[in-house]
Amino acid sequence: MHFYTSEGGNLVTLGRHIILEMWGCSRNTINSTEAVKEALVNVTRAINATLVDVMCHHFSPYGVTGIAILAESHISVHTWPEHEYAAVDIFICGNDINLQDAVFCITQAFNAKETSKLELKRGDLFRKSTAVNYIK
Repeated sequence: MHFYTSEGGNLVTLGRHIILEMWGCSRNTINSTEAVKEALVNVTRAINATLVDVMCHHFSPYGVTGIAILAESHISVHTWPEHEYAAVDIFICGNDINLQDAVFCITQAFNAKETSKLELKRGDLFRKSTAVNYIK
């Protein structure tokens, strides 16, 4: 894949990554593989990404992990219903997709009462990112 975020025609980053913390989520929703899968499919449609595959696994006694594999990268979800908490990663190559639409859609799907978000630029071609410390 050769997707780039461009600033003034210069190649800058290979992708964008949102780490989303969601609290106060609906316990029933985030403990259901069907609901998590539906949310992943709906988010993918909402941002006009290309779904390659979606998989979910339910843990005992509770919790779900789901991943939507996209042509543009992936969206993953890990849930802790006993804490009404979901962790979401949205990693997209290129700059044609509005990641804020993905955040809004997944937040609504899980009925999150509180969210926090960290956005990283991945694959900084000039290695000047302040969000990531490079270890050599």
